[in-house]
Amino acid sequence: MGLHRLYGHTLNPLKYFMKAYYYLKVILLLAFSLIGTLAYSQISLPAMFSDNMVLQQQSDVPIWGKAKANGKVKIVTSWDKRTYSAVADSNGKWQVSLKTPSAGGPYEITVSEKNTVRLKNILIGEVWICSGQSNMEMPLAGWGKIVDYEKEISDANYPNIRLLQARRKTSTYPLEDVVLDGAGWQICSPETIENFSATAYFFGRDLHQNLDVPIGLIHTSWGGTPAEAWTSAESLTAMPEYVEKVENFSRWPQELEEQRKSVQPKIDEWDKNVLSKDFGMKNNVALAAQPNFNDEDWKIVSVPEVWENNILPDFDGFVWYRKTIEIPEDWAGNNLTLYLGTIDDNDITYFNGKEIGRTDGYNIDRQYTVPAKLVKKGKATIAVRVMDTGGAGGFRSDAGKMYVAPANKKTLRENLDGEWKCKAAVNMKDIGARPQFVAENPHNPTCLYNAMIAPFVPYTIKGAIWYQGETNAGRAYQYRTLFPLMINDWRTKWGYNFPFYFVQLANFMKPNDQPVESAWAELREAQLKTLGLANTGMAVIIDIGDAEDIHPKNKQDVGKRLALQAREKTYGQNIIGSGPIYASYRIENGKIRIIFQPNESKLIAKNGELKGFTVAGPDRKFYNAHAEIDGNEVVVSSPEVKFPIAVRYAWADNPACNLYNEAGLPASPFRTDDWAGTTINNK
Repeated sequence: MGLHRLYGHTLNPLKYFMKAYYYLKVILLLAFSLIGTLAYSQISLPAMFSDNMVLQQQSDVPIWGKAKANGKVKIVTSWDKRTYSAVADSNGKWQVSLKTPSAGGPYEITVSEKNTVRLKNILIGEVWICSGQSNMEMPLAGWGKIVDYEKEISDANYPNIRLLQARRKTSTYPLEDVVLDGAGWQICSPETIENFSATAYFFGRDLHQNLDVPIGLIHTSWGGTPAEAWTSAESLTAMPEYVEKVENFSRWPQELEEQRKSVQPKIDEWDKNVLSKDFGMKNNVALAAQPNFNDEDWKIVSVPEVWENNILPDFDGFVWYRKTIEIPEDWAGNNLTLYLGTIDDNDITYFNGKEIGRTDGYNIDRQYTVPAKLVKKGKATIAVRVMDTGGAGGFRSDAGKMYVAPANKKTLRENLDGEWKCKAAVNMKDIGARPQFVAENPHNPTCLYNAMIAPFVPYTIKGAIWYQGETNAGRAYQYRTLFPLMINDWRTKWGYNFPFYFVQLANFMKPNDQPVESAWAELREAQLKTLGLANTGMAVIIDIGDAEDIHPKNKQDVGKRLALQAREKTYGQNIIGSGPIYASYRIENGKIRIIFQPNESKLIAKNGELKGFTVAGPDRKFYNAHAEIDGNEVVVSSPEVKFPIAVRYAWADNPACNLYNEAGLPASPFRTDDWAGTTINNK
């Protein structure tokens, strides 16, 4: 039967189709509207609330989220079968505080309104937030490869330690939720610990073993970042030098496309300026990578090695490296694997003048494929153009790990350690920093607080550990104000005076036999002065650094010394948590007597005579000094200083020093004078 006969009249097919389409569209719109309404009314929680999480014991623990506007939310906790309720505001936001018992578990929490969210395998214990720059970020394996990393990973079976990993992110305003790596909290195991912060893990492991309670570790750090990036706008503007910077940053649009419209022309101009100054580049052609390039005047350097330890102290910018190798006949016409390890910061790598790869990031292994068409019998040239934006620069691979080999027969590798040629191309001092999109630049004030700290507030924590300062070393005097300000800022946001324990900078860079000025020493002093802030503690690691690596691999002792602080000061254990800390001095009979803060552990000189002390007279010229332990004091003198007025201990980038207490903990570097340092005017 035709449609026209069904309806008793003639029907225009097109008109019928249009009416059907109209009604279908209305139905679909209503359906999508209903779906949107339902979705909006669904209970949702921030990413940090997940299965396997740890909640702080014996506390009023906030939990929050979103629901339907004005909706009534019900929360049930399995540890006491208690029911809590909250009413969402007009924006759908709600929050309630749960009373937690003593350490234990596992437990569950159910949150319901129109739908139900069930959080399972929850532990009640001690929660610590762990933050800072690359030495906090440094993982057990990956680019870190700490001491005994393979064994440490295989032994990491601690189901009552839980890990939460924040992803790197910036923001111009405080975010309500954090972006995580992985699906929320992870149970500590060999499968989950490999890329987690080594310092945080060893801190948490020590607490877990000595307190016998579940431990939750929230790791949120970013390598190479300054303290001001981790501080809120409200607090940072209390420092006059940051007012304009914070205001300018807050005006940036959050969307990357909007930023690109403003910044890309500046980036293009900067890149053009660099290329014009780089002797190794011409018309975008890498002349310095060509096999026949004349490198007779280049310096011979040992690789792997950062260039600060070779021929370029205190240099940031672009540097060329070259090495000539011999290709065997049976390698010709085959793909090769070129492994260079980590390079600080960025590189472009060439083989016989042709680019074979480029990588941005100091913590990423470089492994490139050399195409078979470039592989010919005889001499070949590997060239690497390295860009370093700050700190140490160059090759950071472990010795013996750099190689080139046939891609399918890596056992036939040729080691690339040893002599390379090197020449500086462009100094950052001549070109300034490369413009960046806000979303790519973690150095902006407040940007990491906004994205990687603010979302965790007010998740209840017991305290915080912090390993940072290298990036601020050039502004050490400013750090005297900035660092305590940041600590107080976090405490203000959380609403309570939680413990804050931090790591003093390790020994690093080339040692000096004679007394010298040192920005790193001044930064350590700023950290020492921060102990004047209540409820803080400092792990001294002046003895476990590495002259050639800003990322020392002994993170076990770093975590342990942080845990000693917490165990003594937060958990009240009867242990010695600190090494000797300078208190005062007294001049007597051509000598200076150093008095330390009271400590039950006696002073000792480890491995021989006491060293690391220097002394100066009114001319302010320091000389290496003789030092002796007298009870719990140290007496310092020098035949070259008749009337001593100042003493310094371990005052260098990488000092030779050996003052400890009997508990095996090193003394913090210090000085008795307050003479202006090298960073006093740096902002």
